[in-house]
Amino acid sequence: MAAAVALLCAAAALAVVLEALADRPIALPVSIVAVAVTLLAGWAALVGRGSRRAMATLVAAVAFGGLIAFAGAAGLVTVFVTAALLAASGVAARGAFGRHRPSGTRVGPARHGVLFVNTRSGGGAAGRHNLAEEAGRRGVAVVPLTPNTDLRSLAEKAVADGADVIGIAGGDGSQALVADVARRHDIAFVCVPAGTRNHFALDLGLDRRNVAGALDAFGEAVERRVDLGQVGGRVFVNNVSLGVYAEIVQSDSYRNAKAGTAAAMLPDLLGPGRAPPDLRFTGPDGQPEPTADVLLVSNNAYQLHSLGGLGTRPRLDGGNLGVTALRVDRAQDVPTLVALESVGALDRFHGFHQWTSQVLRVDAASPTSVGVDGEALRLTPPLVFSCLPAALRVRLPPQAPGVPPLRPRVCATPSALLHIAAGRPGT
Repeated sequence: MAAAVALLCAAAALAVVLEALADRPIALPVSIVAVAVTLLAGWAALVGRGSRRAMATLVAAVAFGGLIAFAGAAGLVTVFVTAALLAASGVAARGAFGRHRPSGTRVGPARHGVLFVNTRSGGGAAGRHNLAEEAGRRGVAVVPLTPNTDLRSLAEKAVADGADVIGIAGGDGSQALVADVARRHDIAFVCVPAGTRNHFALDLGLDRRNVAGALDAFGEAVERRVDLGQVGGRVFVNNVSLGVYAEIVQSDSYRNAKAGTAAAMLPDLLGPGRAPPDLRFTGPDGQPEPTADVLLVSNNAYQLHSLGGLGTRPRLDGGNLGVTALRVDRAQDVPTLVALESVGALDRFHGFHQWTSQVLRVDAASPTSVGVDGEALRLTPPLVFSCLPAALRVRLPPQAPGVPPLRPRVCATPSALLHIAAGRPGT
């Protein structure tokens, strides 16, 4: 509804200007352009952040000043009504792009909650946030992990001993392992974002800065079902990367400078002396693809504008895998690719393709390097990816802020609002 209101108010503002200045051949086109620029820049300012928000705010202010100068010839009423419609459109757009709070079922406190704590994950995040003490205060049993601990065996033992809710404070690889145990026994799972990137927590709608607050999910909470991904019997909560991207995410510098690391590594990884990876799969049109330089298979689709930024998933219950393939002509495309990656416009590259599928098979002649939720592995092909719809019961704190807002590029904002108004925000 908010998206529809934003679009209707935008159309009404244009209509008011058109009606008031129809007989003014110079003021009319300038005012129409000023309204359009004010709308686009205003939307970007309200849903953007950082330097993008500041630049968009400046552009919107300049464009609105031009609108006042030209539309003012039609009278103050025209200016006032147009300004009110523009403001209403902006507020509605902010609501449309705001954090989405997924629906779920209210549940009571865990009877026997168990939290596994990886004390080394995230540079010692568990210790910095006093997770063991905070969990104990909430009546949750804490199991610290030591080097060479068999986490799966510990999780299975906790379930056998009567745990009805199990959780993990650690990175996404550990999250996937404990989530798989919860899935197999159909008990609830709690994600505590104590890793480095915490992409799963972000897309669940948790506040990654309030690490201890995630423990409130062991109390009265909201429970919902989300999908999981699977490859060769191994569950993943985020994604599996193959090809060049698998090498980028395994770089030590990637953790602290994602976009810069990706842009810096791409020229070497895609240089003329590098042979394309041996990755054979079926493309979105059903035709066989002989290779891809980057292949990313995710648990639901990402809004992906940059390999370095990775992006977010508007939903985790779509019942599909997200597939991203990138094919590069090494002789011509690398400078363009690096430039688009640097400005977060990778999806504009001509060799970039995204689609969804419930199953994907990848063939190769030999064992293939992959990154499964950031963990470097070598798997023997064929690699068969599948989605496990509604496989995991996740508990979230009632105060969780929700899934991060959509942040489309400025020129794509009207299209994004149309998709939201039609009930397809992830399109």
